[in-house]
Amino acid sequence: MAIAVQLKIGDVAKQTGVAVGALRYYESLGLLTSDRGDNGYRYYSPEAVHQVQFIKKAQALGFSLEDIGEVLTVHQRGDVPCEFVQSLLQDKIRQLEDQIQQMTAFKADLEQYRDRWAESQPHPQPGDICPLIETVSLEE
Repeated sequence: MAIAVQLKIGDVAKQTGVAVGALRYYESLGLLTSDRGDNGYRYYSPEAVHQVQFIKKAQALGFSLEDIGEVLTVHQRGDVPCEFVQSLLQDKIRQLEDQIQQMTAFKADLEQYRDRWAESQPHPQPGDICPLIETVSLEE
């Protein structure tokens, strides 16, 4: 009878390059599971290393831990979550497109301030901290 190999949290941390605290956090979110020994130590199956590597790869793609939890839930139900992952990725792309538009508009606003300030130096009024910033309207 073969004895299942169990890894301590430090072993998983070494093999994955993920801090022990992060592993505990993943477990608190339900992304990882462990068994507790009589000594109170957490013991992980060898598959935990693969699962942590999967989590890190998914994070590198911009997925949140919540997203990753949903992907793992689909997998644990016995389904292949690739279609779900593709829909999450499409949502992420749309979010990035929106952020790019917002950042481009913000950059244009900043360039307008820079150019306006270069043309006319406002004179300080009593109580002003920086007369340039004082000219900024908060109603936009």
